[in-house]
Amino acid sequence: MDHKPKTIKLIGAGLNGPLLAILLAQRGFAVEIYERRPDMRRVRMSAGRSINLAISTRGIHALQQAGMWERMRSIIIPMRGRMMHSLTGELTFQAYGKDDREVIHSISRAELNIALMNAAEAQGVSIHFRQRCTGYDLKSGAIRLRNEETGEEKTLDAEVVIGCDGSASAIRGEMLKLNRFNFSQQYLDYGYKELTIPAGAGGVHQLEPHALHIWPRGNYMLIALPNIDGTFACILFLPFEGADSFADLTAPQDVVAFFASRFPDALLLMPQLADNYFANSTGAMVTIKCSPWHVEGKSLLLGDAAHAIVPFFGQGINCGFEDCTYLAELLDRNGAQWARVFEEFEAARKVNTDAIADMAIENFAEMRDRVADPRFLFKKKLELAMEAKYPRLFVPKYSMVTFHRVPYSTAMARGGVQDKILAQLSDAVDRVEDIDWGKADQLVRRDLTPLEMEP
Repeated sequence: MDHKPKTIKLIGAGLNGPLLAILLAQRGFAVEIYERRPDMRRVRMSAGRSINLAISTRGIHALQQAGMWERMRSIIIPMRGRMMHSLTGELTFQAYGKDDREVIHSISRAELNIALMNAAEAQGVSIHFRQRCTGYDLKSGAIRLRNEETGEEKTLDAEVVIGCDGSASAIRGEMLKLNRFNFSQQYLDYGYKELTIPAGAGGVHQLEPHALHIWPRGNYMLIALPNIDGTFACILFLPFEGADSFADLTAPQDVVAFFASRFPDALLLMPQLADNYFANSTGAMVTIKCSPWHVEGKSLLLGDAAHAIVPFFGQGINCGFEDCTYLAELLDRNGAQWARVFEEFEAARKVNTDAIADMAIENFAEMRDRVADPRFLFKKKLELAMEAKYPRLFVPKYSMVTFHRVPYSTAMARGGVQDKILAQLSDAVDRVEDIDWGKADQLVRRDLTPLEMEP
């Protein structure tokens, strides 16, 4: 039956929940959001993980669809490439793309979340805070909620429930009870710690503001993203155990000594490093894959609830936002035929979210190690030269993922083919000028077809 339910109930008011609520409200649906945390606009709280907050084309497209992108321009900083910091303090800049249009944008998670909640409420969406989802009846569709302040519990009937409640999703927890529900989670042996480089005198950035800074050290790394207030949000990635690990850093002097030997130029910019280090918890990183994502036309998992990924391709927020826009497009095509919409949503999205999950893990090794390798940097130059010579035929995998809305699975498959071409062309060659372009032409024409790309 094609009808609009009285109210669509979303679980989770993080980034995906309010964005999806806006898109649904634009299409005439009544929407309510239930969030276990207090309202961050009224209660000071941690912004949560900052490592996902690099907005690129997929996320920008979603914000444009919601009428939000222009409002974001005052809280973003474009990052044009990676700035690598060697152990001796030497800097090497590697542009992300072929021109200044191919940039990613650093944005505050808290500021973005607040803007999305405000916009959702302006569309008539109701957001109920301190309401923890404690259960969901897969047959009746009723959700159970507990007030985190008073402990009061209640049950609400719901025709359609969408779980936007992250990697620890309560809705997914109920789906685990289904027969033949597939679920896997894989934690990295690495954790992360959020740190800060404060602003300099007058609120200026102490490092180049239009770059993602990386201190690659082989088995671990430090990164820094610029904030509009002159600070940098830093993330230290280390193994949990073993040599050069979080287990080794148990006292303030250990932390300072570690930075002095591994990240000396960063240490000079972080006078409160030890206090900052021990004030923040050590986070874990997990990849989650599951299926099915839906129960008939009653409930759906979206974003990290369906497919949590590690942050090393900068696609966590972009992938979740693309979920929202794709679901909205399916509603435009099919109307409120929820069972059909949810089935088509999973069929189209899962192969792509699996692909970006795998690419994110692969990119971890690249960021912590290979970005400092001269042969890797040469291949990156060759990639850009190939793209210039063969536009729409040879498009770097990073560009397909970050600067276009090419399906992630397509980007992964073509990226593998292109890596083989680059390996054949760069063998025993050190300069782009020495490439055998006749061989390049033969390989490209044989192995690649024109790529259909959206902007």
